[in-house]
Amino acid sequence: MTKLTPPYLAFDPAIRHLRLDPHEPAFFQDPYEAYAFLHGTSNASFWEEFGFWCFGGFDDVNRLLRDRRFGRQNPAGVPDRRGVGQDRSHLKAFDGIEANSMLELEPPVHTRLRTLVNRAFVSRQVERLRPRVEALANELIDRFEQGKAVDLLPAFAAPLPITIIAEMLGVPVEMGPQLLDWSHQMVAMYMHSRTRETEETANRAAGDFADFLRGHITERRKNPGDDLLSLLISAQEDGQKLSEDEMVSSAILLLNAGHEATVHQTGNAVRSILAQGGDPRRFFSSPEATAATVEECLRFDAPLHMFTRYAYQEFEVAPGIVVQPGQTIGLLLGMANHDPRAFAEPLAFNPDRADQKNVSFGAGIHFCIGAPLARLELQLSLKTLFDRQPKLHLAEQPRFRDTYHFHGLETLAVGF
Repeated sequence: MTKLTPPYLAFDPAIRHLRLDPHEPAFFQDPYEAYAFLHGTSNASFWEEFGFWCFGGFDDVNRLLRDRRFGRQNPAGVPDRRGVGQDRSHLKAFDGIEANSMLELEPPVHTRLRTLVNRAFVSRQVERLRPRVEALANELIDRFEQGKAVDLLPAFAAPLPITIIAEMLGVPVEMGPQLLDWSHQMVAMYMHSRTRETEETANRAAGDFADFLRGHITERRKNPGDDLLSLLISAQEDGQKLSEDEMVSSAILLLNAGHEATVHQTGNAVRSILAQGGDPRRFFSSPEATAATVEECLRFDAPLHMFTRYAYQEFEVAPGIVVQPGQTIGLLLGMANHDPRAFAEPLAFNPDRADQKNVSFGAGIHFCIGAPLARLELQLSLKTLFDRQPKLHLAEQPRFRDTYHFHGLETLAVGF
């Protein structure tokens, strides 16, 4: 049965061109309607507002995330798609961070950086954080004012991951609000149709963030501890160490990635669970049930809906779609997670589904390095929240932010 075309988009099946403003409220409030239409029409489309081919089938996205003919590193001579115009002199600090970020690099440099940084994020290291995460979740819930509506995003979802990653890095936890400001200003660089003001703000944030970290790196060289900055200073791979620029970029990436997606996912997950009605504790009745619930939350309403990659050679990426070196493609993670070819009843929230999988953390060599930490934080925070507040309910209807391709709520006001 052909899906009716949503009124806010236009699709030309002859050339597979999609016109869809990502700032259209009907879309960013519920992208799954558009995704369902595209699944029934074409899993690949040229999204005119972005200017590149996008893929939303689960198998395609999973395959293209792993395909080494694509990568994150901008090929030489290709203008950076994130630039407004050709002059990037006003982005010197931001570009300096990006130049050493493992998310934007490919092997062999990526391999060396990831190997050194990964030691802090393997499951056995993350598991040691379990008591601290659980204690922090309880501390934050203790601060809720009974009888009053609470916005869970600033009161619970945001402070938990930023506190944990700040403690891991060994930077002052009281700097949390400033770290969040810098992070938000930098992440705004990845939004659709950004402005010169956005770029200049991001550049200032990158410079201030880097200066702050360089000061702490200098201190850790003199007085090493058991924190992540000290580990990055001492870590070696085949006799090679991280340069200070690489340490700064890695720490900023971990701070930004270590909270941004987790905050969005926590809010999205609470909203998804409350929408099911009944006693939410039924989703957290055992460690296995808790883990399955978190995986379904990651699939059902992911915090990142698009991940872009550059083509490194000319080839036919899908029937009738040929890419040239330097061209960008978009991988629609949120759409892939709702592919009816990969999931039975994709619009149903079902932690017990037999086809449980998702691409919310990516795949291939850029699979999210913080996935074990994010999963631990989500499992403990959500279980603690609903165990402590089983009568949690929405105080007002939450709305999503106009920030596609990130997908998170503006506020999440709840009562008890």
